[in-house]
Amino acid sequence: MRSDEIKQGLQRTPHRALLYATGVSEKQINKRFIGIASSFSDLVPGHCSMRDIERQIEKGIHSGGGQAFIFGVPAICDGIAMGHSGMNYSLPSRDLIADCIESVAAAHKLDGLVLLTNCDKITPGMIMAAARLDIPSIVVTVGPMSDGKCQNQTLTMIKGTFEAVGKFSNGQIDENLLKAMEITSCPSAGACQGLYTANTMACLTEVMGMSLPGCATSLAVSAKTKRIAFDSGFLINELIEKDIKPSSIITKESVRNAIIVDLALGGSTNSILHLLAIANEAGIDITLKDFEELSFKVPQIIKLDPSASKTMTDLDNAGGIPAVIKTLWGNIKEMSDTKGVSGLKTSEIANAEIWCDNEVIRPVSDPVTSNPGLAVLHGNLAPDGAVVKISGVEKECLEFTGKAKTFDSEEDAMQAIMDDKIKAGDVVVIRYEGPKGGPGMREMLSPTSAIVGKGLGSKVALITDGRFSGGTRGLCIGHICPEAPNNGIIGIINDGDEIYINIPNRELTLKVSDDEIQNRLKTFVPLQTKVKKGYLKRYATVVSSADKGAVTSI
Repeated sequence: MRSDEIKQGLQRTPHRALLYATGVSEKQINKRFIGIASSFSDLVPGHCSMRDIERQIEKGIHSGGGQAFIFGVPAICDGIAMGHSGMNYSLPSRDLIADCIESVAAAHKLDGLVLLTNCDKITPGMIMAAARLDIPSIVVTVGPMSDGKCQNQTLTMIKGTFEAVGKFSNGQIDENLLKAMEITSCPSAGACQGLYTANTMACLTEVMGMSLPGCATSLAVSAKTKRIAFDSGFLINELIEKDIKPSSIITKESVRNAIIVDLALGGSTNSILHLLAIANEAGIDITLKDFEELSFKVPQIIKLDPSASKTMTDLDNAGGIPAVIKTLWGNIKEMSDTKGVSGLKTSEIANAEIWCDNEVIRPVSDPVTSNPGLAVLHGNLAPDGAVVKISGVEKECLEFTGKAKTFDSEEDAMQAIMDDKIKAGDVVVIRYEGPKGGPGMREMLSPTSAIVGKGLGSKVALITDGRFSGGTRGLCIGHICPEAPNNGIIGIINDGDEIYINIPNRELTLKVSDDEIQNRLKTFVPLQTKVKKGYLKRYATVVSSADKGAVTSI
Protein backbone atom coordinates (compact mmCIF):
# COMPACT_ATOMS: atom_id res chain seq x y z
CA MET A 1 0.00 0.00 0.00
CA ARG A 2 1.10 3.57 -0.65
CA SER A 3 0.35 4.35 2.98
CA ASP A 4 3.01 1.86 4.13
CA GLU A 5 5.48 4.65 3.38
CA ILE A 6 4.19 6.58 6.41
CA LYS A 7 3.40 3.70 8.81
CA GLN A 8 5.72 0.71 8.31
CA GLY A 9 9.13 0.06 9.86
CA LEU A 10 11.28 1.43 12.69
CA GLN A 11 11.89 4.75 10.91
CA ARG A 12 8.16 5.46 10.92
CA THR A 13 7.75 5.31 14.72
CA PRO A 14 7.19 9.12 14.90
CA HIS A 15 4.69 8.94 12.03
CA ARG A 16 2.67 6.20 13.75
CA ALA A 17 2.69 8.20 16.98
CA LEU A 18 1.14 11.15 15.14
CA LEU A 19 -1.43 8.90 13.47
CA TYR A 20 -2.39 7.47 16.87
CA ALA A 21 -2.84 11.07 18.02
CA THR A 22 -5.64 11.45 15.46
CA GLY A 23 -7.51 8.58 17.08
CA VAL A 24 -6.49 5.77 14.74
CA SER A 25 -6.47 2.50 16.71
CA GLU A 26 -3.82 -0.18 16.58
CA LYS A 27 -6.39 -2.42 14.90
CA GLN A 28 -6.75 0.08 12.05
CA ILE A 29 -3.16 1.24 11.58
CA ASN A 30 -2.43 -1.40 8.95
CA LYS A 31 -5.68 -0.89 7.05
CA ARG A 32 -5.99 1.01 3.78
CA PHE A 33 -5.76 4.76 4.39
CA ILE A 34 -8.56 6.37 2.40
CA GLY A 35 -9.12 10.09 2.16
CA ILE A 36 -12.58 11.64 1.93
CA ALA A 37 -11.99 14.94 0.17
CA SER A 38 -15.05 16.82 1.41
CA SER A 39 -16.19 20.17 0.07
CA PHE A 40 -18.69 20.63 2.90
CA SER A 41 -19.53 24.27 3.50
CA ASP A 42 -22.24 26.13 5.36
CA LEU A 43 -21.92 28.81 2.66
CA VAL A 44 -22.92 26.64 -0.29
CA PRO A 45 -26.46 25.21 -0.57
CA GLY A 46 -25.22 22.42 -2.79
CA HIS A 47 -22.82 21.35 -0.03
CA CYS A 48 -24.43 22.21 3.30
CA SER A 49 -25.91 18.70 3.68
CA MET A 50 -22.58 16.94 3.25
CA ARG A 51 -21.99 16.14 6.92
CA ASP A 52 -24.53 13.30 6.68
CA ILE A 53 -23.02 12.12 3.40
CA GLU A 54 -19.51 12.13 4.92
CA ARG A 55 -20.79 9.77 7.63
CA GLN A 56 -22.26 7.42 5.04
CA ILE A 57 -19.01 7.31 3.07
CA GLU A 58 -17.03 6.77 6.27
CA LYS A 59 -19.32 3.88 7.27
CA GLY A 60 -18.82 2.34 3.84
CA ILE A 61 -15.04 2.68 3.99
CA HIS A 62 -14.83 1.05 7.43
CA SER A 63 -17.31 -1.69 6.47
CA GLY A 64 -15.11 -2.48 3.48
CA GLY A 65 -11.96 -2.76 5.55
CA GLY A 66 -10.42 0.69 5.29
CA GLN A 67 -9.57 3.61 7.57
CA ALA A 68 -11.23 6.88 6.60
CA PHE A 69 -9.76 10.35 6.94
CA ILE A 70 -11.87 13.40 6.11
CA PHE A 71 -10.13 16.54 4.90
CA GLY A 72 -11.57 19.80 3.65
CA VAL A 73 -11.55 21.34 0.19
CA PRO A 74 -12.69 24.88 -0.75
CA ALA A 75 -16.14 25.40 -2.26
CA ILE A 76 -17.61 28.50 -3.90
CA CYS A 77 -21.30 28.93 -4.71
CA ASP A 78 -21.44 30.45 -8.18
CA GLY A 79 -24.93 31.78 -7.56
CA ILE A 80 -23.82 33.75 -4.50
CA ALA A 81 -20.59 34.85 -6.23
CA MET A 82 -22.50 35.91 -9.36
CA GLY A 83 -22.66 39.48 -10.62
CA HIS A 84 -19.83 40.97 -8.57
CA SER A 85 -16.07 40.62 -8.05
CA GLY A 86 -16.52 37.34 -6.19
CA MET A 87 -17.14 35.57 -9.50
CA ASN A 88 -13.52 36.26 -10.46
CA TYR A 89 -12.58 33.50 -8.02
CA SER A 90 -14.96 30.82 -9.25
CA LEU A 91 -13.09 29.30 -12.19
CA PRO A 92 -9.65 29.80 -10.57
CA SER A 93 -10.94 27.81 -7.58
CA ARG A 94 -11.18 24.73 -9.82
CA ASP A 95 -7.42 24.53 -10.21
CA LEU A 96 -6.90 25.49 -6.57
CA ILE A 97 -9.08 22.55 -5.53
CA ALA A 98 -7.03 20.18 -7.69
CA ASP A 99 -3.85 21.51 -6.09
CA CYS A 100 -5.28 21.14 -2.56
CA ILE A 101 -6.28 17.52 -3.07
CA GLU A 102 -2.98 16.67 -4.74
CA SER A 103 -1.09 18.24 -1.83
CA VAL A 104 -2.96 16.43 0.94
CA ALA A 105 -3.16 13.02 -0.78
CA ALA A 106 0.48 13.05 -1.87
CA ALA A 107 1.87 14.37 1.43
CA HIS A 108 -0.01 11.76 3.48
CA LYS A 109 0.46 8.89 1.02
CA LEU A 110 -3.22 8.01 0.88
CA ASP A 111 -4.11 4.72 -0.76
CA GLY A 112 -7.28 6.04 -2.34
CA LEU A 113 -9.82 8.84 -2.41
CA VAL A 114 -13.55 9.35 -2.23
CA LEU A 115 -14.24 12.77 -3.70
CA LEU A 116 -17.35 14.37 -2.19
CA THR A 117 -18.58 17.19 -4.38
CA ASN A 118 -21.59 18.80 -6.00
CA CYS A 119 -21.23 22.28 -7.42
CA ASP A 120 -19.81 23.88 -10.50
CA LYS A 121 -16.01 24.03 -10.23
CA ILE A 122 -15.59 21.60 -7.36
CA THR A 123 -16.50 18.50 -9.39
CA PRO A 124 -14.07 19.09 -12.29
CA GLY A 125 -11.37 20.26 -9.85
CA MET A 126 -11.65 16.99 -7.94
CA ILE A 127 -11.57 14.87 -11.11
CA MET A 128 -8.52 16.81 -12.30
CA ALA A 129 -6.81 15.92 -9.00
CA ALA A 130 -7.76 12.27 -9.38
CA ALA A 131 -6.32 12.20 -12.90
CA ARG A 132 -3.15 13.94 -11.76
CA LEU A 133 -2.55 11.69 -8.74
CA ASP A 134 -3.75 8.53 -10.52
CA ILE A 135 -4.57 6.67 -7.31
CA PRO A 136 -7.84 4.71 -6.94
CA SER A 137 -10.64 7.28 -6.67
CA ILE A 138 -14.41 7.47 -6.81
CA VAL A 139 -16.63 10.55 -7.00
CA VAL A 140 -19.82 11.15 -5.03
CA THR A 141 -21.90 14.05 -6.36
CA VAL A 142 -24.51 14.91 -3.73
CA GLY A 143 -27.22 15.75 -6.27
CA PRO A 144 -29.86 18.34 -7.15
CA MET A 145 -32.05 20.30 -4.75
CA SER A 146 -35.82 19.88 -4.71
CA ASP A 147 -37.95 21.95 -7.07
CA GLY A 148 -39.38 25.19 -5.73
CA LYS A 149 -43.10 25.96 -5.66
CA CYS A 150 -44.86 29.31 -5.61
CA GLN A 151 -48.55 29.91 -6.38
CA ASN A 152 -48.77 26.41 -7.86
CA GLN A 153 -45.88 27.17 -10.23
CA THR A 154 -42.71 25.06 -10.31
CA LEU A 155 -39.69 27.26 -9.75
CA THR A 156 -35.95 26.89 -10.15
CA MET A 157 -33.19 29.14 -8.94
CA ILE A 158 -32.81 30.80 -12.36
CA LYS A 159 -36.45 31.39 -13.26
CA GLY A 160 -37.50 32.15 -9.70
CA THR A 161 -34.76 34.69 -8.96
CA PHE A 162 -32.37 35.87 -11.68
CA GLU A 163 -35.03 36.13 -14.38
CA ALA A 164 -37.51 37.45 -11.83
CA VAL A 165 -35.24 40.48 -11.35
CA GLY A 166 -35.77 41.42 -15.00
CA LYS A 167 -39.51 40.77 -14.78
CA PHE A 168 -39.85 42.96 -11.69
CA SER A 169 -37.86 45.82 -13.21
CA ASN A 170 -40.01 45.49 -16.32
CA GLY A 171 -43.24 45.69 -14.31
CA GLN A 172 -44.37 42.11 -15.04
CA ILE A 173 -44.49 41.06 -11.36
CA ASP A 174 -44.97 43.03 -8.16
CA GLU A 175 -42.77 43.21 -5.08
CA ASN A 176 -44.87 40.73 -3.10
CA LEU A 177 -44.58 38.05 -5.77
CA LEU A 178 -40.86 38.74 -6.18
CA LYS A 179 -40.36 38.21 -2.43
CA ALA A 180 -42.45 35.03 -2.46
CA MET A 181 -40.41 33.64 -5.35
CA GLU A 182 -37.17 34.58 -3.60
CA ILE A 183 -38.18 32.60 -0.49
CA THR A 184 -39.51 29.51 -2.27
CA SER A 185 -37.21 29.02 -5.29
CA CYS A 186 -34.52 27.05 -3.42
CA PRO A 187 -36.37 24.90 -0.84
CA SER A 188 -33.62 22.44 0.12
CA ALA A 189 -29.95 21.61 0.06
CA GLY A 190 -28.54 20.49 -3.27
CA ALA A 191 -27.28 21.72 -6.62
CA CYS A 192 -29.65 24.19 -8.34
CA GLN A 193 -32.48 22.30 -10.05
CA GLY A 194 -31.82 22.72 -13.75
CA LEU A 195 -29.21 21.43 -16.15
CA TYR A 196 -26.73 24.08 -15.07
CA THR A 197 -22.99 23.47 -14.66
CA ALA A 198 -23.16 21.52 -11.39
CA ASN A 199 -25.70 18.99 -12.62
CA THR A 200 -24.16 18.85 -16.09
CA MET A 201 -20.78 17.90 -14.60
CA ALA A 202 -22.41 15.35 -12.28
CA CYS A 203 -24.02 13.71 -15.33
CA LEU A 204 -20.75 13.68 -17.27
CA THR A 205 -18.88 12.30 -14.26
CA GLU A 206 -21.31 9.37 -14.21
CA VAL A 207 -20.95 8.86 -17.98
CA MET A 208 -17.15 8.80 -17.72
CA GLY A 209 -17.53 6.11 -15.06
CA MET A 210 -16.06 8.01 -12.11
CA SER A 211 -19.28 7.77 -10.05
CA LEU A 212 -21.84 5.02 -9.55
CA PRO A 213 -24.84 4.65 -11.87
CA GLY A 214 -27.70 6.84 -10.69
CA CYS A 215 -25.49 9.16 -8.69
CA ALA A 216 -25.83 12.27 -10.87
CA THR A 217 -29.59 12.77 -10.65
CA SER A 218 -30.35 11.42 -7.18
CA LEU A 219 -31.75 14.29 -5.08
CA ALA A 220 -29.43 15.62 -2.37
CA VAL A 221 -32.03 15.08 0.36
CA SER A 222 -32.90 11.51 -0.67
CA ALA A 223 -32.08 8.23 1.04
CA LYS A 224 -30.89 7.04 -2.38
CA THR A 225 -28.00 9.50 -2.22
CA LYS A 226 -27.05 8.21 1.23
CA ARG A 227 -27.01 4.64 -0.09
CA ILE A 228 -24.85 5.66 -3.06
CA ALA A 229 -22.45 7.37 -0.63
CA PHE A 230 -22.19 4.21 1.51
CA ASP A 231 -21.70 2.00 -1.54
CA SER A 232 -19.00 4.34 -2.87
CA GLY A 233 -17.13 4.18 0.44
CA PHE A 234 -17.37 0.40 0.45
CA LEU A 235 -16.30 0.14 -3.21
CA ILE A 236 -13.15 2.25 -2.89
CA ASN A 237 -11.59 -0.62 -0.91
CA GLU A 238 -12.07 -2.95 -3.88
CA LEU A 239 -10.65 -0.37 -6.29
CA ILE A 240 -7.53 -0.11 -4.11
CA GLU A 241 -7.21 -3.87 -3.78
CA LYS A 242 -7.45 -4.30 -7.56
CA ASP A 243 -5.37 -1.16 -8.22
CA ILE A 244 -8.04 0.32 -10.50
CA LYS A 245 -6.87 3.86 -11.15
CA PRO A 246 -8.44 6.87 -12.87
CA SER A 247 -6.14 6.34 -15.85
CA SER A 248 -8.09 3.17 -16.66
CA ILE A 249 -11.43 4.99 -16.31
CA ILE A 250 -10.75 8.46 -17.74
CA THR A 251 -9.73 7.60 -21.29
CA LYS A 252 -10.20 9.28 -24.64
CA GLU A 253 -13.16 6.98 -25.27
CA SER A 254 -14.88 7.74 -21.95
CA VAL A 255 -14.36 11.50 -22.33
CA ARG A 256 -15.83 11.34 -25.84
CA ASN A 257 -18.79 9.43 -24.37
CA ALA A 258 -19.19 12.33 -21.96
CA ILE A 259 -19.12 14.80 -24.87
CA ILE A 260 -21.81 12.79 -26.68
CA VAL A 261 -24.10 12.81 -23.65
CA ASP A 262 -23.34 16.50 -23.07
CA LEU A 263 -24.50 17.28 -26.62
CA ALA A 264 -27.59 15.09 -26.20
CA LEU A 265 -28.49 16.80 -22.92
CA GLY A 266 -27.84 20.36 -24.02
CA GLY A 267 -25.64 20.87 -20.96
CA SER A 268 -23.80 23.89 -19.69
CA THR A 269 -21.20 25.48 -21.99
CA ASN A 270 -18.85 25.35 -18.99
CA SER A 271 -18.65 21.59 -19.49
CA ILE A 272 -16.47 22.21 -22.53
CA LEU A 273 -13.91 24.06 -20.41
CA HIS A 274 -13.96 21.37 -17.77
CA LEU A 275 -13.75 18.34 -20.05
CA LEU A 276 -10.79 19.95 -21.82
CA ALA A 277 -9.11 20.56 -18.45
CA ILE A 278 -9.75 16.99 -17.26
CA ALA A 279 -8.37 15.62 -20.53
CA ASN A 280 -5.30 17.82 -20.12
CA GLU A 281 -4.63 16.40 -16.64
CA ALA A 282 -5.15 12.85 -17.89
CA GLY A 283 -2.81 13.38 -20.85
CA ILE A 284 -5.60 12.67 -23.33
CA ASP A 285 -5.75 14.27 -26.77
CA ILE A 286 -9.18 15.91 -26.60
CA THR A 287 -9.68 19.33 -28.21
CA LEU A 288 -12.49 21.56 -29.45
CA LYS A 289 -12.32 19.55 -32.68
CA ASP A 290 -13.84 16.57 -30.84
CA PHE A 291 -16.81 18.73 -29.83
CA GLU A 292 -17.10 20.09 -33.37
CA GLU A 293 -16.98 16.64 -34.97
CA LEU A 294 -19.51 15.07 -32.63
CA SER A 295 -21.86 18.07 -32.70
CA PHE A 296 -22.89 17.14 -36.24
CA LYS A 297 -23.70 13.56 -35.21
CA VAL A 298 -25.61 13.89 -31.93
CA PRO A 299 -29.15 15.31 -31.72
CA GLN A 300 -30.54 16.81 -28.54
CA ILE A 301 -32.90 14.30 -26.90
CA ILE A 302 -33.51 16.05 -23.58
CA LYS A 303 -34.50 19.63 -22.80
CA LEU A 304 -34.44 20.74 -19.18
CA ASP A 305 -34.54 24.01 -17.27
CA PRO A 306 -33.42 26.72 -18.05
CA SER A 307 -34.46 25.95 -21.65
CA ALA A 308 -37.67 24.13 -20.65
CA SER A 309 -39.93 23.54 -17.66
CA LYS A 310 -38.63 20.07 -16.74
CA THR A 311 -35.95 19.78 -14.05
CA MET A 312 -33.38 17.31 -12.77
CA THR A 313 -36.13 15.74 -10.66
CA ASP A 314 -37.93 14.85 -13.88
CA LEU A 315 -34.75 13.40 -15.37
CA ASP A 316 -34.20 11.27 -12.27
CA ASN A 317 -37.78 10.02 -12.40
CA ALA A 318 -37.31 9.25 -16.11
CA GLY A 319 -34.43 6.87 -15.41
CA GLY A 320 -31.49 9.24 -14.99
CA ILE A 321 -28.21 8.89 -16.84
CA PRO A 322 -28.52 5.07 -17.21
CA ALA A 323 -31.70 5.70 -19.23
CA VAL A 324 -29.92 8.33 -21.32
CA ILE A 325 -27.12 5.85 -22.06
CA LYS A 326 -29.70 3.18 -22.92
CA THR A 327 -31.37 5.59 -25.36
CA LEU A 328 -28.15 6.60 -27.10
CA TRP A 329 -26.40 3.21 -27.14
CA GLY A 330 -26.60 1.59 -30.55
CA ASN A 331 -27.99 4.78 -32.10
CA ILE A 332 -24.84 6.89 -31.85
CA LYS A 333 -22.11 4.73 -33.31
CA GLU A 334 -19.37 6.94 -31.87
CA MET A 335 -20.18 5.77 -28.32
CA SER A 336 -17.55 3.42 -26.88
CA ASP A 337 -17.94 0.46 -24.53
CA THR A 338 -15.92 1.78 -21.59
CA LYS A 339 -15.89 0.51 -17.99
CA GLY A 340 -16.45 2.63 -14.87
CA VAL A 341 -15.63 2.31 -11.17
CA SER A 342 -18.75 0.17 -10.72
CA GLY A 343 -17.19 -2.48 -12.95
CA LEU A 344 -20.05 -2.14 -15.43
CA LYS A 345 -19.43 -1.43 -19.10
CA THR A 346 -21.43 1.11 -21.05
CA SER A 347 -23.12 -1.74 -22.91
CA GLU A 348 -24.12 -3.43 -19.64
CA ILE A 349 -25.71 -0.23 -18.33
CA ALA A 350 -27.49 0.20 -21.67
CA ASN A 351 -28.80 -3.35 -21.71
CA ALA A 352 -29.98 -3.42 -18.10
CA GLU A 353 -33.67 -3.35 -17.24
CA ILE A 354 -34.21 0.42 -17.02
CA TRP A 355 -37.50 2.24 -17.36
CA CYS A 356 -37.19 5.22 -19.71
CA ASP A 357 -39.76 8.00 -19.84
CA ASN A 358 -39.83 9.02 -23.51
CA GLU A 359 -41.59 12.27 -22.64
CA VAL A 360 -38.42 13.42 -20.87
CA ILE A 361 -35.77 11.39 -22.72
CA ARG A 362 -36.80 11.40 -26.36
CA PRO A 363 -35.76 8.59 -28.74
CA VAL A 364 -32.87 9.40 -31.07
CA SER A 365 -35.28 8.85 -33.96
CA ASP A 366 -37.59 11.56 -32.58
CA PRO A 367 -35.32 14.08 -30.84
CA VAL A 368 -36.15 17.46 -29.35
CA THR A 369 -34.17 18.85 -32.27
CA SER A 370 -31.69 17.53 -34.80
CA ASN A 371 -29.26 20.15 -33.52
CA PRO A 372 -26.93 19.22 -30.66
CA GLY A 373 -27.30 20.98 -27.32
CA LEU A 374 -23.93 22.71 -27.73
CA ALA A 375 -21.85 23.95 -30.66
CA VAL A 376 -18.47 25.49 -31.44
CA LEU A 377 -18.45 28.56 -33.69
CA HIS A 378 -15.60 30.02 -35.76
CA GLY A 379 -15.02 33.12 -37.85
CA ASN A 380 -12.87 36.23 -37.90
CA LEU A 381 -14.27 37.16 -34.47
CA ALA A 382 -13.31 33.80 -32.97
CA PRO A 383 -10.53 32.16 -35.01
CA ASP A 384 -9.76 29.83 -32.10
CA GLY A 385 -13.40 29.11 -31.39
CA ALA A 386 -16.40 30.20 -29.34
CA VAL A 387 -19.21 28.18 -27.79
CA VAL A 388 -22.99 28.46 -27.71
CA LYS A 389 -25.71 26.51 -25.92
CA ILE A 390 -28.04 25.85 -28.86
CA SER A 391 -30.62 24.32 -26.55
CA GLY A 392 -31.18 27.75 -25.03
CA VAL A 393 -31.60 29.60 -28.35
CA GLU A 394 -34.98 30.18 -29.97
CA LYS A 395 -35.28 28.84 -33.53
CA GLU A 396 -35.82 32.29 -35.02
CA CYS A 397 -32.47 33.42 -33.57
CA LEU A 398 -30.26 30.71 -35.03
CA GLU A 399 -29.25 33.26 -37.66
CA PHE A 400 -28.90 36.82 -36.37
CA THR A 401 -27.38 40.10 -37.50
CA GLY A 402 -27.09 43.05 -35.15
CA LYS A 403 -25.20 46.19 -34.19
CA ALA A 404 -22.53 46.02 -31.50
CA LYS A 405 -22.78 47.78 -28.16
CA THR A 406 -19.44 47.29 -26.45
CA PHE A 407 -18.58 47.07 -22.76
CA ASP A 408 -15.27 46.41 -21.02
CA SER A 409 -16.84 44.77 -17.96
CA GLU A 410 -19.93 42.84 -16.93
CA GLU A 411 -20.97 45.63 -14.55
CA ASP A 412 -21.09 48.25 -17.33
CA ALA A 413 -23.16 45.94 -19.53
CA MET A 414 -25.54 45.11 -16.67
CA GLN A 415 -26.09 48.79 -15.94
CA ALA A 416 -26.95 49.47 -19.58
CA ILE A 417 -29.43 46.58 -19.63
CA MET A 418 -31.16 47.71 -16.44
CA ASP A 419 -31.28 51.30 -17.73
CA ASP A 420 -33.08 50.09 -20.89
CA LYS A 421 -30.21 51.16 -23.16
CA ILE A 422 -30.19 47.77 -24.89
CA LYS A 423 -32.75 47.48 -27.67
CA ALA A 424 -33.96 44.81 -30.08
CA GLY A 425 -31.34 44.15 -32.75
CA ASP A 426 -28.36 44.90 -30.51
CA VAL A 427 -25.39 42.62 -29.95
CA VAL A 428 -24.07 43.18 -26.44
CA VAL A 429 -20.28 42.72 -26.49
CA ILE A 430 -18.64 42.10 -23.09
CA ARG A 431 -14.85 41.84 -23.20
CA TYR A 432 -11.96 41.67 -20.74
CA GLU A 433 -13.82 38.94 -18.86
CA GLY A 434 -11.83 35.94 -20.13
CA PRO A 435 -9.44 33.72 -18.14
CA LYS A 436 -6.69 36.34 -18.23
CA GLY A 437 -8.73 39.51 -18.68
CA GLY A 438 -11.21 38.95 -15.86
CA PRO A 439 -9.12 37.48 -14.47
CA GLY A 440 -11.01 34.28 -13.84
CA MET A 441 -13.54 34.26 -16.70
CA ARG A 442 -16.67 35.33 -14.87
CA GLU A 443 -20.08 33.91 -15.71
CA MET A 444 -22.59 36.32 -17.25
CA LEU A 445 -25.79 35.02 -15.68
CA SER A 446 -26.95 38.40 -14.37
CA PRO A 447 -26.95 40.20 -17.77
CA THR A 448 -28.31 37.21 -19.70
CA SER A 449 -31.11 36.68 -17.18
CA ALA A 450 -31.92 40.40 -17.18
CA ILE A 451 -32.16 40.37 -20.98
CA VAL A 452 -34.58 37.43 -20.86
CA GLY A 453 -36.52 38.98 -17.99
CA LYS A 454 -36.99 42.17 -20.01
CA GLY A 455 -38.49 40.22 -22.90
CA LEU A 456 -35.45 40.59 -25.17
CA GLY A 457 -34.27 36.98 -25.09
CA SER A 458 -35.05 36.40 -28.77
CA LYS A 459 -34.23 39.94 -29.91
CA VAL A 460 -30.76 40.61 -28.50
CA ALA A 461 -27.50 38.66 -28.77
CA LEU A 462 -24.68 38.69 -26.21
CA ILE A 463 -21.10 37.71 -27.00
CA THR A 464 -18.16 37.63 -24.61
CA ASP A 465 -14.67 36.31 -23.99
CA GLY A 466 -16.06 35.38 -20.59
CA ARG A 467 -18.42 32.51 -20.01
CA PHE A 468 -21.98 31.73 -19.03
CA SER A 469 -23.72 29.95 -16.23
CA GLY A 470 -25.36 26.67 -17.14
CA GLY A 471 -28.52 28.56 -16.25
CA THR A 472 -28.10 30.96 -19.15
CA ARG A 473 -30.55 30.91 -22.05
CA GLY A 474 -30.93 33.12 -25.10
CA LEU A 475 -28.58 33.93 -27.96
CA CYS A 476 -25.43 34.00 -25.86
CA ILE A 477 -21.98 33.14 -27.23
CA GLY A 478 -19.02 32.81 -24.89
CA HIS A 479 -15.42 31.62 -24.65
CA ILE A 480 -14.45 33.80 -27.62
CA CYS A 481 -10.79 33.06 -28.38
CA PRO A 482 -8.42 34.78 -28.47
CA GLU A 483 -9.69 36.94 -25.61
CA ALA A 484 -9.19 40.72 -25.65
CA PRO A 485 -5.92 40.81 -23.62
CA ASN A 486 -4.41 38.33 -26.10
CA ASN A 487 -5.08 40.73 -29.00
CA GLY A 488 -8.39 39.07 -29.77
CA ILE A 489 -10.63 40.68 -32.39
CA ILE A 490 -13.29 41.13 -29.70
CA GLY A 491 -11.06 43.87 -28.27
CA ILE A 492 -11.27 46.06 -31.40
CA ILE A 493 -15.03 45.96 -32.00
CA ASN A 494 -16.53 49.45 -32.12
CA ASP A 495 -20.06 50.47 -31.23
CA GLY A 496 -22.24 50.14 -34.31
CA ASP A 497 -20.14 47.44 -36.00
CA GLU A 498 -22.29 44.78 -37.59
CA ILE A 499 -21.96 41.24 -36.21
CA TYR A 500 -23.30 38.19 -38.03
CA ILE A 501 -24.17 34.95 -36.21
CA ASN A 502 -25.10 31.76 -38.04
CA ILE A 503 -25.36 28.84 -35.63
CA PRO A 504 -26.33 26.13 -38.17
CA ASN A 505 -23.21 27.07 -40.17
CA ARG A 506 -21.18 27.53 -36.94
CA GLU A 507 -20.20 31.09 -37.96
CA LEU A 508 -19.40 34.20 -35.91
CA THR A 509 -18.25 37.14 -38.03
CA LEU A 510 -17.44 40.80 -37.49
CA LYS A 511 -18.69 42.46 -40.70
CA VAL A 512 -15.67 44.70 -41.08
CA SER A 513 -13.12 44.47 -43.90
CA ASP A 514 -9.86 42.61 -43.32
CA ASP A 515 -7.94 45.83 -43.99
CA GLU A 516 -9.90 47.70 -41.35
CA ILE A 517 -9.35 44.89 -38.85
CA GLN A 518 -5.60 44.97 -39.46
CA ASN A 519 -5.52 48.77 -39.12
CA ARG A 520 -7.34 48.59 -35.80
CA LEU A 521 -5.03 45.84 -34.52
CA LYS A 522 -1.96 47.96 -35.29
CA THR A 523 -3.03 50.60 -32.79
CA PHE A 524 -4.79 48.31 -30.31
CA VAL A 525 -3.43 48.36 -26.76
CA PRO A 526 -5.28 45.89 -24.51
CA LEU A 527 -6.32 47.06 -21.06
CA GLN A 528 -4.04 46.09 -18.20
CA THR A 529 -4.93 43.27 -15.80
CA LYS A 530 -7.47 44.54 -13.31
CA VAL A 531 -5.93 42.76 -10.29
CA LYS A 532 -2.53 43.76 -8.96
CA LYS A 533 -1.93 41.27 -6.14
CA GLY A 534 -2.86 37.92 -4.62
CA TYR A 535 -4.09 34.67 -6.10
CA LEU A 536 -5.85 36.23 -9.07
CA LYS A 537 -2.70 38.03 -10.19
CA ARG A 538 -0.75 34.75 -10.10
CA TYR A 539 -3.62 33.02 -11.90
CA ALA A 540 -3.66 35.62 -14.69
CA THR A 541 0.04 35.12 -15.39
CA VAL A 542 -0.19 31.35 -15.97
CA VAL A 543 -3.73 30.56 -17.14
CA SER A 544 -4.22 29.21 -20.65
CA SER A 545 -6.90 30.31 -23.10
CA ALA A 546 -10.45 28.98 -22.93
CA ASP A 547 -10.00 26.73 -25.97
CA LYS A 548 -7.30 24.91 -23.96
CA GLY A 549 -9.55 24.54 -20.91
CA ALA A 550 -8.28 27.62 -19.03
CA VAL A 551 -5.82 25.41 -17.15
CA THR A 552 -2.94 26.59 -14.99
CA SER A 553 -0.74 23.50 -15.26
CA ILE A 554 2.61 24.37 -16.77
